[in-house]
Amino acid sequence: MTQSPHDKIQNNGDLDLLYDRYSSRFLSISMRYCGNIEDAEDVLHDAFMKIIRHRHTFKSRFDSAFENWMKRIVINTALNYVRDHLKEKRFLDIDKVQYYEKDGEDEETLFDSIREKVNPDQVMEILTHLPAGYRTVFNLYVFEKYTHKEIAKLLDCSENTSKSQLSKARAMLRKKIMEVVSQAGQGPVGKRMLSKILNHEK
Repeated sequence: MTQSPHDKIQNNGDLDLLYDRYSSRFLSISMRYCGNIEDAEDVLHDAFMKIIRHRHTFKSRFDSAFENWMKRIVINTALNYVRDHLKEKRFLDIDKVQYYEKDGEDEETLFDSIREKVNPDQVMEILTHLPAGYRTVFNLYVFEKYTHKEIAKLLDCSENTSKSQLSKARAMLRKKIMEVVSQAGQGPVGKRMLSKILNHEK
C-alpha cells in the first residue's frame, strides 16, 4: 500500500519530505515571531527536529490535523526563542496603565485601505520590525486567535498587559504602513523601497 506524505513522515521520519512540503509556510510563521531570517531558520530547524523526534506521539491519520500539530510545535519553538533570546525586558510594567483601541478598527480595515500599494508579504515584512513584545502578542492574538486570557497565561503577564501590547502593536504597525504608503507616492511599494523606508536609509 502506498503511504501518504504524512504517513511517510510519521512512520519513516522522512525529513526531506517534511522540509519540501512544509518549510516555506513554517518559515513564514517563524519569521513573524523572530523578526529576522537567521533566527527564523534556527527555530524552523529546531521545530523540525522536535517533529521528527515526537512524530510517533501523534495519533490522528488526517493530514490537516497533522499539519496543525506541527504548526503548534513551530509556534511553541518560536515562543521559546522569544523568551530565551530577548535581552531587554520583554514587556513594560503597564498593568495599571489604560490601554486604548479605536472602536470598530481592526487589521482587515487597515489592510483594505492600503491593499493596492502594499501587498500581504510586505505587511509581514513591516510586522517583523515591531518590537518583540508587540510582535509576539500581535501574532498570538491576530494570527493564532488566542484570547487575552490565554496570552497572559502563556507569556506570564496580565490580561491588561496583553491588551496594551496589542493596542501599541496595532498603532505602530499602522504608523509604519502609512509611512511606507506616504513615501511611495502614487505607485505600488517595491521591495527595495520598502527596505529603504523600514531601515531609514537615505
